[in-house]
Amino acid sequence: MSNMAQLVRDQVARVMGNVRQAFRATAASNTHGTLIGVEMQGLAGEPVSGELFQHYGFSSAPLSGAEYLVIPVGGKSSHSVVVASEDGRYRLKLQDGEVSLYTDEGDYVHMKRGRMIEIVTDDLVFKVKNKVRFETPRVEMTGDQQVDGGIKAEGEIADHTRTMQADRDLYNQHAHPEGPPPNPLQ
Repeated sequence: MSNMAQLVRDQVARVMGNVRQAFRATAASNTHGTLIGVEMQGLAGEPVSGELFQHYGFSSAPLSGAEYLVIPVGGKSSHSVVVASEDGRYRLKLQDGEVSLYTDEGDYVHMKRGRMIEIVTDDLVFKVKNKVRFETPRVEMTGDQQVDGGIKAEGEIADHTRTMQADRDLYNQHAHPEGPPPNPLQ
């Protein structure tokens, strides 16, 4: 190898020696604002500050102890961005092709194989301005239902004994021993 080629290689090696490559870090804390700032600890134990970059429409605030993949922009640790975060302590066990959102409290949305979506939480609130529409042949619920406002049904309403229409028919047929049938009819 020529002296010139060796000099170029040595110079590139010196420059690259001052450029930090991507590295792993552990989350320490977050600051919340327009961007999520993160304090983290590199694998060598050094403190590093940066920004948590996330995909549009998705936002998370990883807990202390989560793992980060960090890119030092321009090779400088002083301008680091986290491009991926992971926390295996709380991750759901998935099959190939499945997707989930989860929290450390055990809440999750799990899109499972077989076109099944499972949501687990303590309370689920939908804030919908106009209406919610279920296009399905069947809705099943367990437990008590509470409705604030009216209920309208296009079809029959039934309990474990009979339908409301059957109750109306029974009521309309009854008579009192000393009086007329019910008026008005139901």
